[in-house]
Amino acid sequence: MIELCRQAASINLQSSIRRGNVLYLPDSGRVVFAGDIHGHRRNFERTVAFADLAARPDTHLILHEILHGGPEDELGGCLSFQLYEEVLRLQIQFPQQVHLLLGNHDTAVINDTDVMKCGKEMNQAMKAAMKRHFAEEFEDTLQAMRDYLVTQPLAARAPNRIWMSHSLPEDRYLDKFDPGILGRTLTPEDCRRGNSGYLMTWGRHHGEATLEKIAQMLDADYFLLGHQPQPSGWHRGGKNLLILASDHNHGCIISFELDKLWRMETLIDRIVPLASIE
Repeated sequence: MIELCRQAASINLQSSIRRGNVLYLPDSGRVVFAGDIHGHRRNFERTVAFADLAARPDTHLILHEILHGGPEDELGGCLSFQLYEEVLRLQIQFPQQVHLLLGNHDTAVINDTDVMKCGKEMNQAMKAAMKRHFAEEFEDTLQAMRDYLVTQPLAARAPNRIWMSHSLPEDRYLDKFDPGILGRTLTPEDCRRGNSGYLMTWGRHHGEATLEKIAQMLDADYFLLGHQPQPSGWHRGGKNLLILASDHNHGCIISFELDKLWRMETLIDRIVPLASIE
């Protein structure tokens, strides 16, 4: 896994469509954007099958929040790092098409801080499983993972003014967010509580006024996010916001073309239930 992390980190940093911490997608092609996956292997496999990357070289598959969740070892340790290995292999196989964005659980891994999911502290649960799995290579493997995670971009933007990220700064912290973080190298310190990398990935409350301000700040018309649990797989969180979840049986993804103009209603029509994919 150490070498996978190193190769994939190099792909992140050398991406031809990356400027700062934002991916600027081309004027044509297709996007497949997933919500949080959290270790759900079957939904990851369905997403990859739908993207059909080998047959559709113009497709950009955008993933985030892979870690924390899914199968556990016999002692309750989180095994999501095993799925992460598969995701990294996919990125290395399709370096121009597979893109991973920074999520809030990633920031917890980077800085070794607590993050809860379903009543369990997931960072310690995953480290315990990794220690049992990697044995004497555990420390080096964990550091390689952290080094990879901090190379992930914060967002992707499409030429048709659609912005994709794990989350956005929430209402009460918008005035503390420095948009300059989008144009420079991300550091572990940026991902600590209260700093702009943290604010970009942990926000949960986005009122219409906040969304309008962020739309002006980022020069975007629509936002596709994850982060907030959605029992039905998706939710319209505002007039310009869709939130997707891909980590359960009702999970969804969304697919859209880069050379077309979209309205919220037509974007909603492009939501795909993962259960419908063989």
